[in-house]
Amino acid sequence: MRGRHLVARSSTGFVTALTAGALAAVGFLAYQASASAPADLGKPNADASPSASSSRSPKDKGKDKTEEAGLPAQSGAGERVVYALGADRVWLVGADGKTQRTFEVTPGTVDPTPGKYAVTTRSGAITGTDGVPIEHVVLFASSGGVPVGFSAAVDGSTPSPDASKKTGGIRESRADGTAMWQFATHGQKVVVVP
Repeated sequence: MRGRHLVARSSTGFVTALTAGALAAVGFLAYQASASAPADLGKPNADASPSASSSRSPKDKGKDKTEEAGLPAQSGAGERVVYALGADRVWLVGADGKTQRTFEVTPGTVDPTPGKYAVTTRSGAITGTDGVPIEHVVLFASSGGVPVGFSAAVDGSTPSPDASKKTGGIRESRADGTAMWQFATHGQKVVVVP
């Protein structure tokens, strides 16, 4: 009987020693991790913006993201779609003059001339001039015989266009394409700014 108590005590002591050793190892590893962590880890990033793209084009480097997302002053008034060529950005503006949605786009190789336009043609689903199946096509201009408008690739891609081809497709994400489709009905005003 006494032998059983000795075995039980030595087993308990062994488990306690193992547990203490494991806790010490975890504590040491936690200390090492915290010592090598950057000082700003866990602090909010002042530059972070949910609407900003995770990858920025070279022409956007150095621009303030809030400046980028602000509705251009020379874009008119009332309900309209605003497309800024320099920022590759679109704003959907309600009748009250407030932005309902803004997002980045990937333009084609042919840009429309800055000015005022209206949506002329809409197509639910077609194949783009680049051979990619697209949806929610909203055309508003033509430049050098090339139709210009907004669309979203069915596969969700927004690659840079082939520079050797004349394309007027301004590509949006599928979610942004759906928002554009719902907002920019036939005759909707589109303002293109530099």
